Amino acid sequence: MKPFYVRELSVYPVGRRRVLLLATAVLASLVANFETTLATILPLLMDDLRMSLTEYGQIAALSVLVGGISAGFGGILSDRWGRVTILVPTLTVTAACNFLLATVDSVAELFWIRCLMLFIEGAGITITASLVRDFSPRMGRAQAFGFWTWGPVGASFLASFIAGFTLPLFGNAWQSQAIIMGVVSLTMCAIIIWKIAEPSAALRAQVVEAEQAIQAEEGAAHGRLRELFKHPHLWAHVLGNTGWQVLYWTFAIFGQTILTGAFGMDPAAANRVVALGIVLNALTVVAVGRMSDRTRLRKPFVAVGTVLTALLLVYLISLVGPGVPAAQVTVVYALLYLFMGIAYVPWMANFSENAEDVDPRLQGSALGIWGMVVRVMIVVMLVVSPMVVEASGWRTWLIVGLAGQVVFLASMAAFKGRWSNATAPRPTADSPGRTP
Repeated sequence: MKPFYVRELSVYPVGRRRVLLLATAVLASLVANFETTLATILPLLMDDLRMSLTEYGQIAALSVLVGGISAGFGGILSDRWGRVTILVPTLTVTAACNFLLATVDSVAELFWIRCLMLFIEGAGITITASLVRDFSPRMGRAQAFGFWTWGPVGASFLASFIAGFTLPLFGNAWQSQAIIMGVVSLTMCAIIIWKIAEPSAALRAQVVEAEQAIQAEEGAAHGRLRELFKHPHLWAHVLGNTGWQVLYWTFAIFGQTILTGAFGMDPAAANRVVALGIVLNALTVVAVGRMSDRTRLRKPFVAVGTVLTALLLVYLISLVGPGVPAAQVTVVYALLYLFMGIAYVPWMANFSENAEDVDPRLQGSALGIWGMVVRVMIVVMLVVSPMVVEASGWRTWLIVGLAGQVVFLASMAAFKGRWSNATAPRPTADSPGRTP
């Protein structure tokens, strides 16, 4: 028996129906990120609870670790029980936890509630990525994942926009934002419950090259998780991209802090620089995703984006110190966000396709394992990076980020996929597991 909100499709959706379901998955990604956003109220929360930045770092690290464990198991269970079966409760319960967050009056209470929220939310984010795969044929997958990455960006923008207009109305009480986030998240959850659906297990077991109505073949068994562990190229994807993510999450968590601490910018200017970089990144992932889909190539975009990122990062490291013109730092920072966008989305499409070629029934498991490993890296980064910076400055930590880019570039040797269309195999009508 399926829950009342689960609608399984026995025919692959096409046209507006598929676009609507894909948009619903992207909205779910936005909700999953929005309902756990704390950045907009963190200064007020720290002041009210008399919490130090070190204490918050420890809370963030442990709660992210809990979320990482949840991400791994959530992806695996979504392959067995269905995407929507798990996604809807995780989104809804996490949204409701915001009302519980508003009652916090001690650091200990904040710790337990954040662990609860991140544990529930961890599964939801990886499942939204699985749904994007389910509703995006290979010919459009990179662009679809480009829109999926708008979830974190849109969540940050929405939280900042709401806080900017409503905090003064409630006397700068941080509790007001927790309640508003709960209300807005539950409202969007209602839309998701109304519109969401998922392909049946039999449909998920098929590889869809282009948009076409496909009938599910009954009797598809569940994939075996150990199949994923037998393929070194999938581990190269997971571990290599985790190295790439060191720089990404350094900018996501400490972007403004680097600009103020290493280059002497004032906080307002640092926020404007980061905002510019985020906008460029959001536009780049969609544009590059479209180009990657049109050429049916992934690895060249990943390689070019990573090489450009590494070279520009070397230049940024050489600039670290006072007296560098703000305009120069702004251009370099913005271009770094742009170059990372060139590499990221084609890699996601490549990873999804490589895992799909091993067993399309294990897409959620593959994304869940990746999400878990990345979150473990974030925990390590939250603990280690402040100590490295205190000991030897931001230059040293940026060199660690550069090493991560080099590791990712080296791991590409194991990725499956073409470097050019000249090596593309001729399609055949009877290719096993393919839909022409």
